[in-house]
Amino acid sequence: MAGQRARELRAMGRDILGLTAGEPDFETPGHVKDAAIRAMSDGQTRYTDVGGTPALKEAIAGKFLTENGLAYTPGEIIVGTGAKQVIFNALMCTVAAGDEVIVPAPYWVSYPDIALLAGGVPVFVDCPAAAGFKLQPADLERAITPRTRWLMLNSPNNPSGATYTRVELQALAEVLRRHPHVWILTDDIYEHLIYGGVEFATMAEAAPDLKDRTLTVNGVSKAYAMTGWRIGYGAGPSALVKAMVKLQSQSTSGPNSIAQAAAVAALTGPQDTIASNRHEYETRRDMVVAALNAIDGIRCEVPDGAFYVFASCSALFGLRTGKGTVIDSSDDWVMHLLDSQDLAALQGSAYGVPTHFRISFAASTEQLLEGCRRIARARDELSGQAINQEPQ
Repeated sequence: MAGQRARELRAMGRDILGLTAGEPDFETPGHVKDAAIRAMSDGQTRYTDVGGTPALKEAIAGKFLTENGLAYTPGEIIVGTGAKQVIFNALMCTVAAGDEVIVPAPYWVSYPDIALLAGGVPVFVDCPAAAGFKLQPADLERAITPRTRWLMLNSPNNPSGATYTRVELQALAEVLRRHPHVWILTDDIYEHLIYGGVEFATMAEAAPDLKDRTLTVNGVSKAYAMTGWRIGYGAGPSALVKAMVKLQSQSTSGPNSIAQAAAVAALTGPQDTIASNRHEYETRRDMVVAALNAIDGIRCEVPDGAFYVFASCSALFGLRTGKGTVIDSSDDWVMHLLDSQDLAALQGSAYGVPTHFRISFAASTEQLLEGCRRIARARDELSGQAINQEPQ
């Protein structure tokens, strides 16, 4: 809704400031681009193996072993056209009509739709801000039924930035051990974007006994600023991966050959840009959180990871815009930001949390400061009596 309205306003000549991007604003590292040029010059322009080139699978296996302590063979690894395709392949190969997929909220918008496309039923579990936007073991236990097929875990999380610790994952693993029919999909795409010294953990490493029913998904898009290269990967049990490769052979076939060569360079080459980018993101995060919390009625927790802030606007519900529109949800608030201040943000209802809105800090300092000024002006335009409601 807000996205369509932003496009309409741009078409009318309005200068819309967009803070919605789900991609880094940094350049792809130079050595990665150089590797792509070399691959083209060397004639690496033909079809590759459906599940990824041997060189890239070797690089992925090395990454998992070195960074996560996880050992995978080439037959347990699949490379797709982005991490989304890997997730899509997994659910399409395993979910039958009526099977349930547990989706903690807030969630990345594609999880429930992929479950539905596979014929499954997304089962949403609320993870409020008071719980750090994280799934609690008791809530997981209550959500599991005999029809449960998958649990989707995204850490660091889009949109909230919530990041599970090893201890928190082990507590969820205790529940999952009692339900051996439930598989776990961990979406670790923001693994390298964690702040404040928080240590990254993933389920297959935190609970090794669950590795044989865990699909660990990752990619090069966020860590290496390679969103347009469209390379994601997953590692899991060979039988599952074999089925996923078979499905991929009838849809897109192998990923782009040049992008795969670039991904090898990303995973095996210099890693210094990760640290420098992360430092810049952390500086921006702290600036945006402070600016938002200075606005009356906006409450913003400090995210541990990713490059989004997920702020509550529920204290504004019941107030009216200058046009008389009542703010009843984050959808209303986001539309008010767009119409009154030419600022594009994303409504929390898209992520299953209608009390919040998402701002991406993958933007310049100047853009972020201007965006926060526009949010403050939009708040000042509201009048009336707010509903007495604590932020979720």
